Amino acid sequence: MAQESGRRLNDVETCVDEVIRRVGKSITLGMPLGLGKPVRFANALYERAKADPDIKLHIVTALSLLAPRGGSSLEKRFLEPFTERLYGEIPELAYARAVSSNALPPNVTVSEFFFKAGSYLNNQSQQRHYVSSNYTHAVRDLMSQGINVVAQMVSPGERAGDPGRASLSCNPDLTLDLIPLMREREAGGQPVALVAEINRNLPYMGNHAAVGETDFDVVFEQPSTDYPLFSAPALAISPEDHLIGFYASALLRDGGTLQVGIGSLGAALVYSTILRHTQNPDWQAVFDHLDVAGQFPMVAAEGGTGTFEKGLYGCSEMMVDGFLYLMQAGILKRQVYDNADLQELINRGELSDAITIESLDVLRKHQLIDSPFRSRDVTWLVSLGVLKDSVEFRGGRLLIGEHSVEGDLDNPDARKAIEAYLLGDRLRGGIVMHGGFYVGPERFYQALREMTDEQRAQVCMTSVNYINQLYDHRYGNQRLKAAQRVDGRFINSAMMYTLSGAAVSDGLADGRVVSGVGGQYNFVAMAHELPGGRSILTMRATRKSGGEILSNIVFNYAHCTIPRHLRDVVITEYGIADLRGQPDEQVYLRLIRIADSRFQASLLKQAQKAGKVDPNFRLPDAWCNNTPEAVRKALAAPGRPDLFPAFPFGCDFTDDELRLGKALKALKAATGSRRGKLRAILQAIRVRDEEGIYQPLLDRMGLSNPKGLRQTLDQRLVIYGLQLTEPPTNTGNSSG
Repeated sequence: MAQESGRRLNDVETCVDEVIRRVGKSITLGMPLGLGKPVRFANALYERAKADPDIKLHIVTALSLLAPRGGSSLEKRFLEPFTERLYGEIPELAYARAVSSNALPPNVTVSEFFFKAGSYLNNQSQQRHYVSSNYTHAVRDLMSQGINVVAQMVSPGERAGDPGRASLSCNPDLTLDLIPLMREREAGGQPVALVAEINRNLPYMGNHAAVGETDFDVVFEQPSTDYPLFSAPALAISPEDHLIGFYASALLRDGGTLQVGIGSLGAALVYSTILRHTQNPDWQAVFDHLDVAGQFPMVAAEGGTGTFEKGLYGCSEMMVDGFLYLMQAGILKRQVYDNADLQELINRGELSDAITIESLDVLRKHQLIDSPFRSRDVTWLVSLGVLKDSVEFRGGRLLIGEHSVEGDLDNPDARKAIEAYLLGDRLRGGIVMHGGFYVGPERFYQALREMTDEQRAQVCMTSVNYINQLYDHRYGNQRLKAAQRVDGRFINSAMMYTLSGAAVSDGLADGRVVSGVGGQYNFVAMAHELPGGRSILTMRATRKSGGEILSNIVFNYAHCTIPRHLRDVVITEYGIADLRGQPDEQVYLRLIRIADSRFQASLLKQAQKAGKVDPNFRLPDAWCNNTPEAVRKALAAPGRPDLFPAFPFGCDFTDDELRLGKALKALKAATGSRRGKLRAILQAIRVRDEEGIYQPLLDRMGLSNPKGLRQTLDQRLVIYGLQLTEPPTNTGNSSG
């Protein structure tokens, strides 16, 4: 006998009981990555497993988010008030904290296919249980792990006037494809349980993300314990990031498609794109100062410098908050439709979104409608907005109000009547953003909650297998996807790049996993398949490790995420390397050209020793000014030092916290080596704040009245860090 579906329960322990009743005590739990985890249910199930060793719990997921705690005593002092302010009302994922502390009970295992970058580098248990998977293979791999429970946070339909429905909202990415597969597994005789946890703080997103409550077996609802959504604060955009984002913005084509990832590099691209559109003269001044057109001719062929009159369409596994800013700026506005024939007509310019009687002629010419109209034609035309909502089709005629019109485009009188009474104004039903999942700052969630119905209808959260590849999917086939994704620019970040053209984005040479492949490989490969598509990998030219500056462009590396045969476009703060279709010598040289000048000579020497570059080649003088000083001069060139702010989209830190964060970052860099640490301690012992200029900052750190040697040293280190980052003229008393 079939078990009841969509059963609402208001006690989380009862939910756990029901799941165990359905599947037994051997539980493999699949949960979405990032924001969509049902924290109350997950915690209750984990605590039950801790208390009952007969339960074997295997959690399979990705990106388990935890509030930061900090490692050193200074980091903890800095983070604790900030963490309490942002995350104090959000229940913590108990299993994730246990993983972080290496405190999982023996009957619980956690496997993830994507980590928060660097979070588990030194966690041997998580390194051993990591599952390396393309995002588009995650559903397959979850199923192969034997999941018998799927659980997710959802938004209730009744709040959006959609009773009986629930929105997968932030995470339809995998769940839309998991639900039917789990039901197939159930039909084959294996018990399963699908759990939804309602949270009214989660924005309701419709389109593909709206499913029936009866798709779940158990729906947990307890409004009194609804919690705020986990926030991912914006990171500061450095001058290097800004310049990388600026170069990338010059490669966007008006009327094109955009995919971009999370982090400061993605935010920098979004900011420069908005700058290009809303302050084009300022943007052009930087463009001209850098001589982008002369130095990197691919921009003229592949990009643009004007405003976005046609607009962009977003197609990205992650809908970062930047897409919302692009929408608000009037850039993310190119609508795509779920009909390949219609989309191709729009792409060719044969049909526009402005409706005229000729629009019907075009649709008829390409056999998308008949004349005289049939019932299905009228239904489709009304749904598209070509005909008004009030148009009805009865007895072979079009009815609107007191008018009855023959639906024959060859009849001159009928044409006049259709044009006068029946035509809509503009095409509708288009989508400006397809996204698989989202996570971001609280102001992003609030903006999603406050969207109008019309705005929300233009955003389609959907399956990652629809977004990240070109294979046919139930939401659209390859022809439709290709028609929608014209002039695709798929922009992702890398950690390192080899001179042969391989990208290192997810792991280290010693085998440790930094994050995961995610969707990067899919987007890179898709860029090579789509006409007009380009893969753009961005990275800073250098990094600091152990107190030493290292190049992120390297001769070779023992691990890669993207193989060299998929090399395309690489951007650092020093420019653009167009690698597609180039012979190896050109690839090596173009990458050396955008490397930091402190490493160009050694990279060239290695390339020449390997026989990849002519031994007589010498570095041109024009290549040899790739320095941090040049970056700062470039951004200040238009006489607008405020043109590229560190936090253009808002900040969760107070002014005092920003000053302290900068000081602690400088202090960490100064103490990166044993010698540097000793030097910093010796310097810190000597410093004082006799005039009290740092008093508010020391109060914020709880170090205004230190007790004992440890706190006294911490106080002096903070003062020393502030003196490293703030010139004496800027150290006046501030309450932030």
